[in-house]
Amino acid sequence: MPFILALDQGTTSSRAILFGRDGAIERVVQREFRQIYPQNGWVEHDPEEIWTSQLAVAREAISAGGVSPSDIAAIGITNQRETTVVWERASGIPIYNAIVWQDRRTADICDRLRQMGNSELIQEKTGLVIDAYFSGTKIQWILDNVSGARAKAERGELACGTIDTWLMWKLSNGRLHVTDPSNASRTMLFNLATGLWDDELLALLNVPRSILPSLRSSSEIYGETEPGVFDRTLPIAGIAGDQQAALFGQNCLRHGMAKNTYGTGCFMLMNVGDKPQISKNRLLATLAWKLGPNSPSLFALEGSVFIAGAAVQWLRDGLGIIQSSSEVEALAASVPDSGGIFLVPAFAGLGAPHWDAYARGTILGITRGTTKAHFARAALEGIAFQVADVLDAMQSDSGIAINQLRVDGGASANNLLMQFQADILQAPVVRPRIIETTALGAAFLAGLAVGFWKDPSEIESIWQTDRVFEPTMNPNEVIQRRQRWKKALERSKDWEL
Repeated sequence: MPFILALDQGTTSSRAILFGRDGAIERVVQREFRQIYPQNGWVEHDPEEIWTSQLAVAREAISAGGVSPSDIAAIGITNQRETTVVWERASGIPIYNAIVWQDRRTADICDRLRQMGNSELIQEKTGLVIDAYFSGTKIQWILDNVSGARAKAERGELACGTIDTWLMWKLSNGRLHVTDPSNASRTMLFNLATGLWDDELLALLNVPRSILPSLRSSSEIYGETEPGVFDRTLPIAGIAGDQQAALFGQNCLRHGMAKNTYGTGCFMLMNVGDKPQISKNRLLATLAWKLGPNSPSLFALEGSVFIAGAAVQWLRDGLGIIQSSSEVEALAASVPDSGGIFLVPAFAGLGAPHWDAYARGTILGITRGTTKAHFARAALEGIAFQVADVLDAMQSDSGIAINQLRVDGGASANNLLMQFQADILQAPVVRPRIIETTALGAAFLAGLAVGFWKDPSEIESIWQTDRVFEPTMNPNEVIQRRQRWKKALERSKDWEL
């Protein structure tokens, strides 16, 4: 069985990737699905469309390259994390669209939780700040706003979960209702110290325990696919939320190692070892992974930037400045700098370390000489500035000077962005040979569970560098640019109050 099948269910697309024993990619199949915007600040997905798109790409990945299901040793799942689905147990039919992690509709619930004095309690137990980003308030909103939902939940008729749980349910035809700690730790309902759902938090958010999935480790055989999903049943053996999967796929297996993923959003994680580290700089403490039922949990510090690659999509879909996302680098490189333009892409509020649900996108410095190339360059630079803000907070929290940043995700292929990132960080940016590290992490977790790889040291030997971007910008210029960025950032805040 020479391959692991990774299902990478992201915010804008579902992908399936076949990995060989050397970590090389045999086949990638991707399919985008609809983004639904019912109101300002609301973002939804159709759960059935997520499932059908994910199943279709998985089947195509197996069949297209002359591979058969008998060649697949196991399936690993990685997923957009906080996005939440509630469905009927009996029928498996969702009672509402999936509420996406970017959605801000529960900001008022979060305001009330803060006003009631729950910020310290929630941070101490979960490692999280109170924010609409996380799953708990999304579950509460669905139960309170879908007719009859709360009564059904109290009778044990509903199930809920993040996207990993939804896919596991569908792959197993309802036999598996499980999640792993990396996803559970993103709900505001999970206690980092105990590794369990927390009764006090469940009561606070009014979420019945019966609706929640069972907790398993990140690397074990959970069960098999339902006959008929593929031509043979396949073991499902690895789960991790996308950013923790990327940390694992980047081989950040030792204390102090950090990575940043450039996807729809930007997510920086640092391995902080076997004890959670509660942030003093409004970062998140999160569970990184648990390698097997009897293994200790490892933890990470995380800083989340809500809009990264989505800013490039906005240039494409909203403004029509580019026809495809791949065009942005050449357009941005056609000018020597942004022409004094600063673009703060706070389209869904600001994440770490600001946590302003009411901030909105802001463009400053426009003159008559501003061109679409300046917009493109400012959009890329806005991504890098946000990452630098998170890195500052992370170094302050950990007391560790990060001597390199490992990068992955689609936008890490953009050389202009990576060079500017190294310049603004004044630190090397290291891009691996395989930038699909989110899917690779899920494959590693599944492969370890079934003996495809024998131990973490074997997978560590697979990781290879593609390119190192060294900083070249004058440090004084970096200081000046970051000062102007912070000025633009302040003007984006509190817009929707």
